[in-house]
Amino acid sequence: MIRLVKLCFLVSVLNIFIFSPAAAKTTLKFNNKGKFKIVQFTDMHFRCNTPKSKLVLQMMNEVLDTEKPDLVIFTGDIVSSDTLLKGWNIVTKPLIDRAIPWAVTIGNHDDEHDKKREEILPLIEKFPYNQTKVGPKSVYGYGNYTLSVKSANSNIDAFLLYCMDSNNYSTIKGIKGYGWFRNSQINWYKQTSDSFTKKNNGTPMSSLAFFHIPLFEYIEAWEKNQLNPIGVKNEKVCSPKINTGMYACMLQQGDIMGTFVGHDHDNNYVAPLHNIALVYGRFSGGDTYGKLINGARVIELEEGKREFTTWVRLRGGEKIDLYKFVKDGLDEKE
Repeated sequence: MIRLVKLCFLVSVLNIFIFSPAAAKTTLKFNNKGKFKIVQFTDMHFRCNTPKSKLVLQMMNEVLDTEKPDLVIFTGDIVSSDTLLKGWNIVTKPLIDRAIPWAVTIGNHDDEHDKKREEILPLIEKFPYNQTKVGPKSVYGYGNYTLSVKSANSNIDAFLLYCMDSNNYSTIKGIKGYGWFRNSQINWYKQTSDSFTKKNNGTPMSSLAFFHIPLFEYIEAWEKNQLNPIGVKNEKVCSPKINTGMYACMLQQGDIMGTFVGHDHDNNYVAPLHNIALVYGRFSGGDTYGKLINGARVIELEEGKREFTTWVRLRGGEKIDLYKFVKDGLDEKE
């Protein structure tokens, strides 16, 4: 009898491990209306038990209840507490409580506390509903991976999300500023893109990319769109000093419609350049610099269409900066 009780206990524990949300990745799918909604939180700089960080949680709860996303993506600089695990537990609780899948890209400040850069993603790997992957060891950085969104009516890949590590700071003596995409990352993106294009009968798979530090081309994109802006630019674009060609590769591959970043808290614009929309997420923080009221960027996809719609949802509920990207549609003014 004792052996039977022990066996039943072990089976129940095993079932919890196997079937818990933490033990398996969620299948991301378009809903029965052919829609898929993403919320981007960025630059939260969350600190445990501070009044301003309570505004972060307030905003998160409001946005999640209003938008009801299918996926949340954090694009870096999320927890700024010396107890990193505690901070991540707090900021992911609103998602876990609502059973919302979520994913992470690392920013330049995430590893400035009690964990090294390579320790962050393994730290949160088994959190419920976490879709984040550490990525291939042969590729520079931590967290270079894809998430595929399946068709509403089948298990076919219908849309692709690239999540990438834009790194932290310059590693070349005499060059100040922020990090850049390395050759291995660009090669990984191209090879992955080629693979999905081949599986999609030679047609590039409609895709978006998420990372922290803006590409060098964000500067030109704003200059070409500043007379008819969508959103605001209240500080300089803090891109890396070196342009290693990630944007050029995206153009050549023809799959990515938009890139979504953070990093510059007072920039909030959408700027199309050569038919790729270069987009800032909305500053989501409280305990850091910034003149903008915190909020989140929302992105809505529609199955079978090479387009997306995006807007900003502010703390307090206001919806601003609506923009629709359409294939071969909105572009820079030549």
